[in-house]
Parts: sequence; C-alpha cells; structure tokens
Amino acid sequence: MKVLGAGSTVIMTECTSLQFVSPFAFEAMQKVDVVRLASLSDTELRLLLPCLVRMALCAPADQSQSWAQDKKLILRLLSGVEAVNSIVALLSVDFHALEQDASKEQQLRHKLGGGSGESILVSQLQHGLTLEFEHSDSPRRLRLVLSELLAIMNKVSESNGEFFFKSSELFESPVYLEEAADVLCILQAELPSLLPIVDVAEALLHVRNGAWFLCLLVANVPDSFNEVCRGLIKNGERQDEESLGGRRRTDALRFLCKMNPSQALKVRGMVVEECHLPGLGVALTLDHTKNEACEDGVSDLVCFVSGLLLGTNAKVRTWFGTFIRNGQQRKRETSSSVLWQMRRQLLLELMGILPTVRSTRIVEEADVEMEPNVSVYSGLKEEHVVKASALLRLYCALMGIAGLKPTEEEAEQLLQLMTSRPPATPAGVRFVSLSFCMLLAFSTLVSTPEQEQLMVVWLSWMIKEEAYFESTSGVSASFGEMLLLVAMYFHSNQLSAIIDLVCSTLGMKIVIKPSSLSRMKTIFTQEIFTEQVVTAHAVRVPVTSNLSANITGFLPIHCIYQLLRSRSFTKHKVSIKDWIYRQLCETSTPLHPQLLPLIDVYINSILTPASKSNPEATNQPVTEQEILNIFQEVIGGDNMRLNQRFSITAQLLVLYYILSYEEALLANTKTLAAMQRKPKSYSSSLMDQIPIKFLIRQAQGLQQELGGLHSALLRLLATNYPHLCIVDDWICEEEITGTDALLRRMLLTNNAKNHSPKQLQEAFSAVPVSHTQVMQIIEHLTLLSASELIPYAEVLTSNMNQLLNSGVPRRILQTVNKLWMVLNTVMPRRLWVMTVNALQPSIKFVRQQKYTQNDLMIDPLIVLRCDQRVHRCPPLMDITLHMLNGYLLASKAYLSAHLKETAEQDRPSQNNTIGLVGQTDAPEVTREELKNALLAAQDSAAVQILLEICLPTEEEKAKGVNPDSLLRNVQSVITTSTPNKEMEEGEDNLLCNLREVQCLICCLLHQMYIADPNIAKLVHFQGYPCELLPLTVAGIPSMHICLDFIPELIAQPELEKQIFAIQLLSHLCIQYALPKSLSVARLAVNVMGTLLTVLTQAKRYAFFMPTLPSLVSFCRAFPPLYEDIMSLLIQIGQVCASDVATQTRDIDPIITRLQQIKEKPSGWSRICKDPSYKNGSRDTGSMDPDVQLCHCIESTIIEIINMSVSGI
Repeated sequence: MKVLGAGSTVIMTECTSLQFVSPFAFEAMQKVDVVRLASLSDTELRLLLPCLVRMALCAPADQSQSWAQDKKLILRLLSGVEAVNSIVALLSVDFHALEQDASKEQQLRHKLGGGSGESILVSQLQHGLTLEFEHSDSPRRLRLVLSELLAIMNKVSESNGEFFFKSSELFESPVYLEEAADVLCILQAELPSLLPIVDVAEALLHVRNGAWFLCLLVANVPDSFNEVCRGLIKNGERQDEESLGGRRRTDALRFLCKMNPSQALKVRGMVVEECHLPGLGVALTLDHTKNEACEDGVSDLVCFVSGLLLGTNAKVRTWFGTFIRNGQQRKRETSSSVLWQMRRQLLLELMGILPTVRSTRIVEEADVEMEPNVSVYSGLKEEHVVKASALLRLYCALMGIAGLKPTEEEAEQLLQLMTSRPPATPAGVRFVSLSFCMLLAFSTLVSTPEQEQLMVVWLSWMIKEEAYFESTSGVSASFGEMLLLVAMYFHSNQLSAIIDLVCSTLGMKIVIKPSSLSRMKTIFTQEIFTEQVVTAHAVRVPVTSNLSANITGFLPIHCIYQLLRSRSFTKHKVSIKDWIYRQLCETSTPLHPQLLPLIDVYINSILTPASKSNPEATNQPVTEQEILNIFQEVIGGDNMRLNQRFSITAQLLVLYYILSYEEALLANTKTLAAMQRKPKSYSSSLMDQIPIKFLIRQAQGLQQELGGLHSALLRLLATNYPHLCIVDDWICEEEITGTDALLRRMLLTNNAKNHSPKQLQEAFSAVPVSHTQVMQIIEHLTLLSASELIPYAEVLTSNMNQLLNSGVPRRILQTVNKLWMVLNTVMPRRLWVMTVNALQPSIKFVRQQKYTQNDLMIDPLIVLRCDQRVHRCPPLMDITLHMLNGYLLASKAYLSAHLKETAEQDRPSQNNTIGLVGQTDAPEVTREELKNALLAAQDSAAVQILLEICLPTEEEKAKGVNPDSLLRNVQSVITTSTPNKEMEEGEDNLLCNLREVQCLICCLLHQMYIADPNIAKLVHFQGYPCELLPLTVAGIPSMHICLDFIPELIAQPELEKQIFAIQLLSHLCIQYALPKSLSVARLAVNVMGTLLTVLTQAKRYAFFMPTLPSLVSFCRAFPPLYEDIMSLLIQIGQVCASDVATQTRDIDPIITRLQQIKEKPSGWSRICKDPSYKNGSRDTGSMDPDVQLCHCIESTIIEIINMSVSGI
C-alpha cells in the first residue's frame, strides 16, 4: 500500500481509456427496457452482464406474462455473448459458505489488529494477485476479490477520515478489469449484508480505476444510485478541492451523474443540504450549463451561485464563501480547478452580453466636437438587461461576501458592463441602480485615470437621462433620486448612510470601508453635484403621483427628506413648501413610511433656524387657505370635482401636520422667545372648520393601511384635544360601528334616504299640532350612518328648544338624543356650539347671544346657563352634561396652551425683579398656580351648580317632593303595582324626571371625582345643602374618598364645616361600614366631646342640634361605639342641665330619666315604642335652647335604644 499525492489531472486521466456506461444504457437498465437493451453494442452490453445474467437465471418476483416475454428476449440477447458462461459459473458458487468464511476472516483480522496475517478466504498465494486471478476457478476468484475488498474496507474504517491510496494489482490490470468488475458486482448482489453498497463505494475511491468500478456497480444495481450518492456526499469533505480524497470523491460523483444526468441537480441539492463538496456542486452546475440551450436568459450557474451566497441560510453562505477564499489562496490555479472553470464560465457569459467591445480610452474633446453625432458608447440589448443585472449582483456577492479578488480581465469587463447604457425600461432602471451601487461598493474596480473618466462620463449620462428614463419606463422610483440621495449623503458626510443605501439596493450585507468612498466623495461633491446644484435640482423634481408604500425604491421624497435634515433649503434660500404640499396631496394608501418623518423634519425646519447667526433662515409653513382647500370635501364644498380631488390620506397627513406643528410651536415657545422669533400659529377659526373627529374615525377603519399615522394622531389628540378623546365617546362609537349598525343598515329603505333637512324642519314646525311626522322622519334617520346625518345636524339642534314644551312624547326626546350622540362621533365641536346656542333661555325683548367655540372653552359654565326646563328633561340634560364634561376638558387644554404661548411675557418682569438667588422661576410658578386655581374654581362651580339642580324646586316641594324621600322611597316607587295616571305622563312625572336627572348628574360627578380627587375635596370643603347628602353618598360611588379628608374638615375652625363633616360622615358610615370609617367616626365622637367643653351656650346649641341625629347612624353602623356615644349624650345633658339649674328645676326630671335609661335600657324599650312618645307629645313648652337640646338628647338616646333592642 502506498499513499500518492498525485494531482487532479492524474485522477481524471486514469479512467479516460475505459468504457463507461452511457446514459442511454443506464436508463434502459433502470426501466428494464428490453428493446433498448437489445439496441446496445456488445461493448456496452458487456458492462451490464452481471445484472442481466442474474435477471435471466434467478426466480423473478414478477410472474406476469409480459415479464416472461421480456425474460425470453434477455436470454436470447445473452445467448451470443461468451462472457456469460463465466458469470453463470460465478453464480453457481455456495455463497453461504463464502459468507461464513468472510465473517471468520473479519473476526480474525479484528483480533490481530487489522494486520495482514493468515487469510481464511485465500490460502498462501504462490504468485501475484493478477496471476492467481488468471489461474483460479470461479470460487477462488470470488474469494480473491472479496479478500482484497474486505481489506480495503477495514482500512477505510480504521483511517478516521484520513485519505489513503491502495495499490492493488487486481483493480489496476487492464486485462482483467472486466472480469474483476463481474466478480465485484456478483459479490455485492449476493452478499448485500456483508458488503453494503455504500461501504463498497467508499472503498473503491481508494483504488485506481475506482470511479469506473463504482459506475459499473451502480449500473448493475440502478436503484441504489441515490443511496450511493448521498452516502458518498455525507462522508465527504467540507472542502473537496483541498485534498486528494476530496478530488477523487468529486470525480467519482461526476462520473455517476454523467451516467445518470437526470439526477445531477438532485445530487447537487444533496451537496448543498450537507454542506459538503462545494466543488462538486459547481462542477455539476457547469456540466448542466454546458448542456443548456438558453443564451439570453440567466444561466443555471448564475442562479445557483447567487442562491448560495444571497440565500437566507448563513451556514451555506459561510461554507461556499470558504470554498471561494481557499481556492484563491492556492498559489497556482490551474484550468483543472473547479473554481477556475467557474470564473472562466462567468467571464464568458459576461463578455457574451457586453455591447460592442470598446476601450476605456475616452475620445478627446476635439474629436467629439468634430463629430458630435458619433458615440463610442453602444447600448445594452434589452434581452440582456435582466441577465446583466443578475451577473452584477453575483459578482457583488462573490467579491463582498465570498471575498473574491477579481483579475485585471474580470475587473475590466465588469467596468465595461457597469458603464453600459441600457434601454429605458424598468429592468434598465434596475440595472443602472445596481451598477451605480456596485461602483460605490467596489471602487477598486476603477484603477486608472481613463477608467475614472469613463465613470464620470457615465454618471453625467445618468443625470442627463434620468427624466427620460422615468417618463419612458413608467417607474416612479428611478436612479435619479438615488444619485441625489447619495450626493446629499456625501455633502453631509453621512458615509454610513451611503453604505446602508448600497447594501439595501444590492440586497446583501457587505462590508464597505468608509475610507474607500473618499475618491467618490470628491467626484460627487466637487465635479458632479455641488450642494447648491443638489438643492436647486431637488425642488424641480416632480412629486411622485399617488405615493404609497407599494412604490418601492428611492423616490424624490427620500431626497427632500435628507435635504431638509441637512437644512440645505434654508441655507440656499430655496422654498420647499410648495413641493411638500403637492406631495402630501398626491398620496394614497397604504401609507408610505417616509411621509411622517418628512412632515416632522419639515416642521422642525419651520420653527428652528438653520443657525443662530441667521434666525430668519427657516422654511415657510403651509398657508391656511391651502389647508382649507384640502378639507373642502368634508367641510361641504359645492363642487363635486373638488370633493374628489384629495384622498383621505392627504387629509389625514395635513391634519397630522397641523396638530404636530401646533404642538411643536408650544413646546419651543421659550426657545423661540429667546431668539425673538414668533412663528405664525394657525387660527382657531381654521381649527374649528377642520372635522377632526370625522377624520380620526375614518383613520380608525384604515389602521392597517395607515401604519403609525392613526396612533400618532391619537397621541396628538389626547394631548391637545382631550375633549375629543372622552372614553364614553369611544364606547358609543363601538356601538354605532358594530354588528347592530350593520343590521340597521339592512333595514334602510329608500324613504329614509329621501328625507331632506327641509322636510325635517317642516316636521319640527308642526310639532305643536302633530308629532307623527317628526317621529317618522327621525326614526328613519336612525338608520343612517354618522356621516350621512351631518346635513341634518343644524335642523336637529336648532329645534331642540321646541322639544322642551309640554306634551312632547318621551320617544321623540330619546330619539333626538340618540341622533345627537351619533353626530357627536363625527362633528362634536361644531355640534356642541350649535346645541349650546339652541338651548339658551328664550327671554322676550332680549337678543340671544351667539357663542363661539372659543367662548365656550374660556367659560365652560355657559353650557349650564341654558333654559331651566332642560334641568327636568333627562334626554336633553344628558346632552348638556356631555357637553359640559367636554368643555371642562377643553378649557384645561386651552389654558395650558395659553400659558405656554404667553410664557415670554414674564421675561421682562424677571429681569426687573430683585436679583435674589432662586427667584428667577417665581413668575412662571405663580402663573401655573393661578391657572390651577382657576381650573379648580371652574370645576367646583360646575359641581355646585349641578348639585343645586338636584334640589327640588319650590313647585316640586309644594307637590311634596323631597330629595331625601326620593332616595329612601325608591323601592316603594319601583314596586308600586297600580301607578296613577300622572306617573304615566313623562313630563308631568316630576318625581321620575328629577330622579333620572339626579342619576345622570351623579354619574358625571363620579367621573370628575375619579379623574381628580381634589375636586371632591374642594367641593366638600365649600359645602352644600345637607339635604343632598343622602343622594350624593348613595348615588356617587367614589364618595368613599371623602373618608381621607374628613379629619381635616372636622379640624377646620368654622362651625358650619364641622357640622357638615359630621353629617357627611354619618351617611358614609352607613354606606361604607369599613374599619377606616370606624376610626374616623370614633375621632368625630371624640371631637364632639372636646367641643362640648369649649363651646358657648349659643354655639353649643347650633352645633349639637344638627349633629346629634348623626350619632344614631354611627351606632347603627358601628355598635362598638354605643358606650362612647351614650356617655357623650349624658355629658351633653349634664352640661345643659347645669346651665339652667339657676333658672328652673324642670330639667332635673329629664336628667334623672337619662341616667335611668343608661342604667336600664331594656325597661324603656316599651316606652320608646309608644307612638305618642315618638311624636314628642311631652312638655316642650320651654323655648330655652338648653331645654330643647336636652329633649333632643333624650330623643336620640331613645332612638338608639329602640334600634339596638329591635335589632335594626
């Protein structure tokens, strides 16, 4: 045995003189096509005899008549071949005994450590293997080949992957190759368990002519082709051209694939899957490419290598890149190298599609002037453009990812291709973009001055032809925008952005050193695109029509964005406002991702000067008239063509611009004031005309297509227009746009669509006479969508005052409320103003004032100065409370914005103040406190007015309506089985209407208290009628927060606040019997005991008379307080008795009774239950305050005892 270091040439030439199985013959064997087999020559047939003889002699599994006929043909075919007899003799051997001997020899060799000792299969050889094989009979021939084969297989298993070459006479002698192949095929077929075909194939790689033997073996067992190929690939090297074994394995598999070309691409797939033998994959692709007839299309070689380097599998990319790098590191790359063959084939393909071959020598200027119509540049053919683009990307991948270093010839031809001029087609635009990016990525391709001049001329041609290409090809994203973008990046020294742009265009991540772009930067900034040229050219670039995310690539918007960021327009005093406005108008869905950043940077360029030295260097904002033109459709323009001019995308973008502009203006107020700049703010009248809520609702249905625009608009609304982000409104919108709305739309009839606003006005005018017509029309209107209801808004609101008259059915009021809530989802601000003006009180001889949006934001309480009848009309009161809540929120945002707008007014006062440390921010803090105080006063005033509305009027009191009874008797009202006639009439049922209004007000107060608990604290420190305490405690769920500040309220010096606190606490203890309530109640009892010792007689009477009933509630809620409260009552009685002791003795019996009641409460339970006693039919003739207080104490004690005894 000897190991050879022969080159690949030796391996390829060792089998050149041998006859291989042809693809025709292999296919015939694979399909058992007897007719084809019969057409083979004797030489071809000789290679397939082992399999054919076995088919003819062995019992077939197929017993059909057709196979019987085919078998006869095979026998007839074999009858004239002499070598058949020797194969028949081989098949006559006892293979069972042979297998046993082979197994024993394997065991013996294993024991001896693989040494070449005694052989059981073959006795001591007297001559060489070749002579022994010649003189031996069939059984001995089988044993000779088997012994030799097993020895090689054992050596392979012990080599641990290290390749060796075994010199064997048996497999090298050209005289006995065919006989040895016959023996090999018969052995493998008869002893498959001893000789697995994959292991045999692996062993044959280590002998001379192994590829030939392997092909014959597989040809005689055609079903094993895929198994053998996969096994050889799986056991192969990761880099096959680095070793002799890898090259032999690759050649053997290439011979196999030549024998069965239909499976060559499948074998190549196995190579990629296992990441082994990259040279084999390339070689198979080269073999396949040579057989292709396609010349104009992209070749299989380009597709295959591009797929490996540009695919998503990083493992495959690294594996093939290593193959390229290792191939280049070999000192001498011969033509037999697969890498060399691949590069040569790619170069031939590149040269095949080049235009007329030209030199890089540039025609002298004089020559050009003499012959201006003659051009040395010829165009790239249209049918070659796609292939040229594919080749450019492939070379970029080879050089950028795999590290291929192009030769001078490759670099020359690549530059020729990159600077060629394609036709004006979309593919041509793509080719020019790729060529330009490849020049940026691999500037080393341009090495000589002539080549550099060629590149400059080509870039100048790009600039000149860009407009023609865009107009002819129909592609919006042209290479002109990319040129502008790169020029801007070079001017702003954003080299990393250029690298990202190049990688994005090429579609691959490659390493580009910023230093390699220095020469290109000089060419761009000094020779081709100066900054002023870039800026002037960018404004003249037409906007992209119907700009959307579907238009990919580099567009004018990218260039404008970069120029705005670098402040180039303001530096060179170029107006960009009109271009941006036109581009915003030319937008559609899905939203292009660059639009929002463009608006943001544009706003920044309006507000922030380019430099402090030149504060006027800013862009101009969009005018109000231009903004109104865009919103004419939703405002209600008369011209239908105008209505269809602007898309919803344009309207939403302009809305985003306005809101962002106003927010940025407020955020930069101090900075602008320091610069003594005051950019124009958009007027409130403009904002009132823009249907913000309608547009937001439209955006909600387009969230997927609008990207982040909807969420950005919501953020701006929540900050600047909180009254348009009320939670109740969003919930109402969900109901209006849900499934129920779809069902209502299905019920929509033509009659509902035909009702005009004029007809609705006529129906309202007839309300005093008949309700039928207006009821029918407004019921039909409920089936319309919110946007379809907009024309009816003015008629609905202007006639609300008529609905306050007596006799209007409740159903009409509820339906109008429903329509108002629907309209509120699309036009809330305008609707609120109309409603407030419509509900003003109608006073004769007094002209009603027409309020504006600004008036209502400054003073939200105007909403409550409505007709008093609204306070007892729940559907309209619901609308009023909704508007009040909105305007309170709007007022907060308005005052905050006003504070920011006028922040610079404090600066002069700061300079004139005494220069004390730490007082520079004092005016700002003061203004903030004043604003908060104003808002608190505003909110508390609204709450106090609403609480006052909850009180019954004098007329209601005359009818016996009591707010306390309203609450306590609710159960009896609900369970009344026979309501009288008055309760069935809506407007006359004051009890029902008042209760409903109280419920609506309590809901609003609950929301206000939750939003800001300080409002609740302020209102209760101010106080309100104690008659409302049962209503507020039971009707407002958030009243429990009062427990936090009641101790502070009790500690106030004013007696009225202390009384109110104890009364409030008594109701809270009943409603919320919590540990916290118990501790506060105990505190209140202690405070009452303390006050007893310090109050004068008059104040004592004023304090204890209203607070003593609260002690009953304390005992009812917390029985543990019984002892403390009873002691307190006795003390109060004793103090009162002592004050009147000098005047009369009538009080002594009362004191005596109090002591007896305390000592024996059970004895007084019968007396307590006496109705006459409860009604106070005792001697109360004395008008002395202390005497009255003593009677009140006695009544309180009796009530507590009665409560405890009865268990209530």
